[in-house]
Amino acid sequence: MTKGRRTWTVVAVVALAVGLWWVLFIALPRWTAPKPAAPPPPQVRTDPTPRIRARLYHLSDDGLRLQPVESEVPFGQGTLEQGRQLTAALLQPPSVPFLSVVPPGTSLKGFYLSPEGVAFVDLSAEAGRAHVGALDEIFIVYSIVNTLTDNLPAITAVQLLVDGRQVDTLAGHVDVRRPVMKDLRWTELPQGGEPPTAAAVAQGGNPPPR
Repeated sequence: MTKGRRTWTVVAVVALAVGLWWVLFIALPRWTAPKPAAPPPPQVRTDPTPRIRARLYHLSDDGLRLQPVESEVPFGQGTLEQGRQLTAALLQPPSVPFLSVVPPGTSLKGFYLSPEGVAFVDLSAEAGRAHVGALDEIFIVYSIVNTLTDNLPAITAVQLLVDGRQVDTLAGHVDVRRPVMKDLRWTELPQGGEPPTAAAVAQGGNPPPR
């Protein structure tokens, strides 16, 4: 065999060896490797509960008035169920910067509606343990009353109950023995930015029982 042929033979053998090595260790593993599974489509979480826009009366960040806050609450079929949903939503912590006036830990134990349109709101015992001043108590009462009567025209007044019982007051200042009607005066900023006077407080809520 001539020198030229030997060279081409060596080149061919080397090329064949390289090709075989590439097939065995590079191409074949790629061809036989399992294909990665396609990523699952992103899941879109949907809330099955229909919701409506409503005005919940929370305390403004300056602490001087109630302020209607546009919020989404679960939809309730009919005035009774919607009133229950509104009250339950009102008892939840509001978004910043608004403040809740309802005593912490207060829950809704029952909600009833009379044929005359009076809503009976039965709150847990925490609502009757509030140690607050007259103005704060007015804010508690009218936060609930205004939320229900403003959103549901069929509700004409609200009778507050505590632990299933009728009470004289929540904290010793505002008479809640009778149904309370809507009063939007407590949503207005007092003139000069000062809190209402004691006389204004007395005029705004029912007088306490003697």
